[in-house]
Formats: sequence, structure tokens, C-alpha cells
Amino acid sequence: MVTFLPSRAGRLADVPSFDRGIGGAESNVACALAAAGHRARWVSRVGADGFGDHLVEAIARYGVDTSAVGRDPHRPTGIYFRTADDRDTDAHEVLYYRAGSAASAMAPHSVNREALDTGRILHLSGITAALSAECLALLRELTAPRAGRPLVSFDVNYRPGLWSGDASAAGEGPRVLLDLARGADLVFVGEDEAAEAWGITGGPDAIRAALPEPATLVVKQGSEGATVYTEGENSVFRAALKVDVVAPVGAGDAFAAGFLSATLRELPADRRLRHGHLMAAAALTVPGDLATPPARGDADRLAALDTEAWGTLRLGPGWTDAVPGNGAPAKDVPVNTEAKEEART
Repeated sequence: MVTFLPSRAGRLADVPSFDRGIGGAESNVACALAAAGHRARWVSRVGADGFGDHLVEAIARYGVDTSAVGRDPHRPTGIYFRTADDRDTDAHEVLYYRAGSAASAMAPHSVNREALDTGRILHLSGITAALSAECLALLRELTAPRAGRPLVSFDVNYRPGLWSGDASAAGEGPRVLLDLARGADLVFVGEDEAAEAWGITGGPDAIRAALPEPATLVVKQGSEGATVYTEGENSVFRAALKVDVVAPVGAGDAFAAGFLSATLRELPADRRLRHGHLMAAAALTVPGDLATPPARGDADRLAALDTEAWGTLRLGPGWTDAVPGNGAPAKDVPVNTEAKEEART
């Protein structure tokens, strides 16, 4: 979707103007992966309109292959407006205009299946499953066992307000998302959304007990950190970073991109979590959904810090332009000397 970001804080009724951006769970992940140096392809549908042109061109500028994006001459490109407030506060407002959009009409017969199956990882989101019965049918097919499929990554992304349309009857969304997650190889789910969707309140171990099928399960625990479960190995927890938050929107997608980036590089589980935290920290310190990720070498040095040094980091706006270890720390990124020396090694 095209995102309209407010020019100042306050109610939507009071915001005089908006800046145009891009948004969408899967495209956010694709852009972040491309910016981090990976080959990424975005497969979707947009309208044959100016907003569709903007999305395709803007996402392509990140280095994403958009050749498999369809153009729908009969349906518009989705858009949404939001306030500058944290989505967890009562002041946060968001207005979606995507009913009948081109993306909501995606179906098994209307997307390029070869483009979906030729990558090493196919990343999907529960948001898409909620858009229409056709979208849900597509995700059911993509998460079903089949020969030659890539590693299927699924971010649950439970949004209760979406599960009231054609995709399901009232209350069916949580069950649908659980079924889709059970068909994936790698699943991202927040501890809070597991409680809201499935009533699971026993922490990461309880979520794993309810989702034993995925080879890899990542449970996001908000500002505390995240836990990863992998087949045949003990669970691993890594604490999140201390971050001076500008806007929380897009942090979950950025975390997924960081984890997937490290997965493509075949890094161990603990480093995958830390790369997820670093990419999320980049998104948290900018006003929009997308941020410049840290350079790969800098991210690797930070991810290799010991527990004490990692715990001393506090990242603020602009930190990816001057991360600890590159010789030019930003004045608003307080990091202790010991941590900087560790990062240079």
C-alpha cells in the first residue's frame, strides 16, 4: 500500500498534510533484505494507476525485483493514513482504504507461481490471508506440502480488525493463522499476539508446545527480546537492544528481515536473533516503515559482542550512519568505550 505519514503529531482530523511513503509487511521485508545486500523479489498486485506506479518504482529503487508484480486495470492500489502516535496508545489512529484493492484480489491463478518458487525463502504474512477468500486460498496453497517448495517463512501478524470480511466468519481468523503457521518452515509470532489470538499465556515454551510443526519458531517478546526454537537444539534467547524510539511501525517486519538475512547466510541461531534486533533498531529510529540497515560488517561486529557489551548499547536516530566500530559514532548514540573496542575487533 501507499502510506501517508503525518507531518506532525495529533489526531488525523488535525493533521494538515501528509508525506507519501510505501508500506506493506511483505514489501517491507523485501526492501530491507535488498538494502542488506540480498537478492529479493516482490510478488504482488497493484492498480494500473499512479499509486501503483509509485509503489513499483519506489520498491525497485531499494534493489527489489518487481518484474512479477501484476497490474490490475479494474481495481485500485490500496492506501492508508496513520497518526504519528505509538500504535499501542489510545491516541493512535490508522485508516485503511484497501477494500476491493488490487492486492486483495490475489488468488492462486493470478500470481506468478514460478517467481514465488524460485527463491531460497518464500516469506508470507497473515495480513494477506485476511484480505479476501482468494488471498486466503493462495496462502493455503503456498503453505501446503509440495515438492520443490522453498523454505516457507510466515509472520503471523495477527490484526483482529482485518478478520471480519470475506476471508472468514467472525472469530475464525486465529484458527486460520494457526493452520497456516503449522504449514510453514519458519514462523514469527509475538508473545502478545499469541495470547490475543490463541489465548496462550504461558510464555515462549507454551507457544512452542502449541506450534511444534515448524522447524524454526521465533517468539518475539517485545522490548525484552526474542526466543528461537529449532529442531534438535535447545531454545535460545537474546535480549533486545535499548533504543530511542522514533516510531514503532515496521519494527516487526525489520526484525523478520534481519533474521532472514542471517538465515540466508547460515549464521547460528543466536546471531540470527541479534541481526533481527539490529534491523528492528534501525526501523525504530526512523519515522516511516523502512530504514537504512547497518552495513553488514558493522552488524556482524555488533552481533558478536558479549552479553555485557550488548547490554550497554543504546541506539538513537542516525545510528546506522555511524555505528560503533566505524570510527565516527553519532553524538546521540551513547555507547560505552568497552563496547566500541569490542566492536572494532
